[in-house]
Amino acid sequence: MLYHLLYPLHTSISAFNVFRYITFRSLVAALLALAISFLLGPWLIQRLRKNQIGQTIRPDGPERHLSKAGTPTMGGTLILFSLLSATLLLCDLTNFYVWLLVGVTAAFGAIGFVDDYQKIRRGNGRGLTGRQKLLAQFLVAGVAALLLYLKPGFSTELYVPFFKNIHPELGWFYVPFGMVVIVGASNAVNLTDGLDGLAIGPVMTTAFTYGIFAYLAGSPRLADYLQIPHVGGAAELAVFCAALICAGLGFLWFNAYPAKMFMGDVGSLPLGAALATVALVTKQEIVLVVAGAVFVAEALSVIFQVASYKIRRKRIFRMAPIHHHFELLGWPEPQIIVRFWIVSVVAALLALSTLKLR
Repeated sequence: MLYHLLYPLHTSISAFNVFRYITFRSLVAALLALAISFLLGPWLIQRLRKNQIGQTIRPDGPERHLSKAGTPTMGGTLILFSLLSATLLLCDLTNFYVWLLVGVTAAFGAIGFVDDYQKIRRGNGRGLTGRQKLLAQFLVAGVAALLLYLKPGFSTELYVPFFKNIHPELGWFYVPFGMVVIVGASNAVNLTDGLDGLAIGPVMTTAFTYGIFAYLAGSPRLADYLQIPHVGGAAELAVFCAALICAGLGFLWFNAYPAKMFMGDVGSLPLGAALATVALVTKQEIVLVVAGAVFVAEALSVIFQVASYKIRRKRIFRMAPIHHHFELLGWPEPQIIVRFWIVSVVAALLALSTLKLR
């Protein structure tokens, strides 16, 4: 909105010409999202406490979590408001991919909001059933993937990192593939959100990685030089990713150990879906497994734990997701969080290395 209001004025006031540059608007969007988070964070915490919107702790979880009962939750609304406000103010709103990303983020946020609301209303930590949640997620993801498939000029080839000549054409199969990517990433971030600040750290590093991917994919010259697929208009998503990084940073101020508020499903579900959508648009879907290695490890730990117990009646980990396993091994919570952040930074660097190792 600001972009459309201020950039046309560059013909009479040359200073407004800076709004044509995605790098400048990304910086402004990041600072704006951070400022909104800092300004609204204390107010939101106060409102959540006043309305007794507190975290319900699972009785089968680690004992140390019992002390966190009642901590304000649904703090993900702060991230979404900061993120979407900055995006709508600084992005080119004629861009198809921007609206697709905003729509997916808002829709998954709505699913998370309903799930959190049900948990609070019932007071037993049970929100939407797994079937209800997955049905809603696949519905939204299906619409998003179908819109990409139907967009003229959008490639449905799958590019494999490290191998520049391997890019199979998925055709109509791109739609179910995209659905799995979006829903899988959404739930992987949701599973990671179990300790103070644990999920938002890897979200920020992954958003940084895909902000770079988006900028490069949107530039014909840079995409050709790096031998990555060029996607016209994808560079605008760098503004979204920059806003996401600093919206997450502002939330982390209040979510850092010991947390003053938790993210809730209203935050974790849309953040994972947003990152997956950017991965689809930039044609870096497989690299998401590398950049989001922490999320992948958390999700796989749950899958392997459930499968092992059903088949062998034995558990692989003391508790899943895997961050709970380390808790039960005696690792202090801050140590687990920081080490997972370190892993996410290394994973982001490995993902970026695929730009040259081809």
